[in-house]
Amino acid sequence: MGRFTELLKNFANNSLNKKKENVLLRARKEVGINDNGTSGFTIKEGPNKGRVLGHISVKHSNTKFQ
Repeated sequence: MGRFTELLKNFANNSLNKKKENVLLRARKEVGINDNGTSGFTIKEGPNKGRVLGHISVKHSNTKFQ
């Protein structure tokens, strides 16, 4: 009976941990990357409000139309 009790305790602990992880993941807000056509993260509060961080720029090999 001790083996079954140990398995049941482990299962219950694992289930509780998974539920806690899911609650934490759902409570987290995602960062608005590529919002409003930008290729980075726009700061929404503070002294740097409106500033875009982490621009992604690609240098094209086609120099014919520059």
